[in-house]
Amino acid sequence: MPKVKAEKRCRQQRRGGRSQGQGPGIMFNTGIGQHILKNPLIVNNIIEKAALRPTDVVLEVGPGTGNLTVKMLEKVKKVIACELDPRLVGELQKRVQGTCLANKLEIKVGDVLKTDLPFFDTCVANLPYQISSPFVFKLLLHRPFFRCAILMFQREFALRLVAKPGNKLYCRLSINTQLLARVDHLMKVGRNNFRPPPKVESSVVRIEPKNPPPPINFQEWDGLVRIAFVRKNKTLSAAFKSSAVQQLLDQNYRIHCSIHNIEIPENFKIAEKIQMVLNNTGFSEKRARSMDIDDFIRILHGFNSEGIHFS
Repeated sequence: MPKVKAEKRCRQQRRGGRSQGQGPGIMFNTGIGQHILKNPLIVNNIIEKAALRPTDVVLEVGPGTGNLTVKMLEKVKKVIACELDPRLVGELQKRVQGTCLANKLEIKVGDVLKTDLPFFDTCVANLPYQISSPFVFKLLLHRPFFRCAILMFQREFALRLVAKPGNKLYCRLSINTQLLARVDHLMKVGRNNFRPPPKVESSVVRIEPKNPPPPINFQEWDGLVRIAFVRKNKTLSAAFKSSAVQQLLDQNYRIHCSIHNIEIPENFKIAEKIQMVLNNTGFSEKRARSMDIDDFIRILHGFNSEGIHFS
């Protein structure tokens, strides 16, 4: 394409040409979370919150027809867009084809949960809601560290991410996310800002990974937190009386003793050892719903120091 035409199309993109990015034949598949963000004010607000830099490489998951993508391409070095639906890949390619933005866009086709994430500085995404939880933890365990992520979630999921001890939405998701990152609720987004409208309200959240991360084995941590939050209103003493939990911890304890040549008494009972740790740390009658990160760090250290492990 002649250079003059390419420059003309690039100017049209900047003025918002084809802002909806939907071809007349496109039918969105809501079963895989295709709800296209159509409000340009929300798009601009998200990009502003991301504080993008000209040198940034941005990861976008679920770019759809490119309403966010095109705006980001104007501001950054590169956008890596991960899209599952080949039809929408085609729409996105058409949207930048022949413009000065095309060589700044890289498209990866496939399931983002099943592929290794590339290097990126910032992640900005209107995420398919059904992959919210696994994607957040894939993101937080990714290395090297990224600067921040600005992500659209279902409203209730977003509120769980930022919930504090004592809040009715406080759960395993809350404490695990907050262990690894600073999380802030940025804004609410109504259903009518999407095409087609989802059945739920949405929110935008900022996630900034803690760098360096806390010196904790995350598998160990998550094993403990999982047990505590199965019934978050129960006392920890009651939560650890589960036969499945005791069987797992007994097996792990025996492996620990075997590795470290520690003799196990014939009358050893894991239930008694568990209760001893809970009593010694002062958490026997505490409930997960009101415990913060420091509480769980202390109790994890108490169990580990007695040779009881969760992974």
